[in-house]
Amino acid sequence: MVDERKVRLMTRLARYEQKEGRDALRIQKYYRSDYLGLALLRNFFMATIGYALLVLLIVGYYSDYLMDYIYKMDLQLVVVALIAGYVAVLAVYSVVTYVVYSVRYARAKKSVKSYYLKLGELEKLTQGKTAPPEKKGSGNGRRKV
Repeated sequence: MVDERKVRLMTRLARYEQKEGRDALRIQKYYRSDYLGLALLRNFFMATIGYALLVLLIVGYYSDYLMDYIYKMDLQLVVVALIAGYVAVLAVYSVVTYVVYSVRYARAKKSVKSYYLKLGELEKLTQGKTAPPEKKGSGNGRRKV
């Protein structure tokens, strides 16, 4: 006879694995520090590329002005401003990335913990309905080969 409770639980677990739990299970393969480190490393490269593209767009937009007045500009001040802007952008995006990925990791950990508790419940249901465990010393004295 089919146990409805077991079937419902198995269906919920399979749905979790296929949909919302897919990312959570993938995230849980990492230690928290490794997960955050990879996110921050990816953030570093993306922020650098984004900042460089932004600077190129601004330089392209003001190229006529720059060509006319480049000799009057204090280039050291411009370079310092560009570096300071880059550091500020990188710092802001790194803080945001750290917070977002910390929250994602915590939610995934909580979600996977619930998933494993349900797996344990399913295991108890499965063991309870199958053949009972054999007792030591029981039987008719024959050895199993």
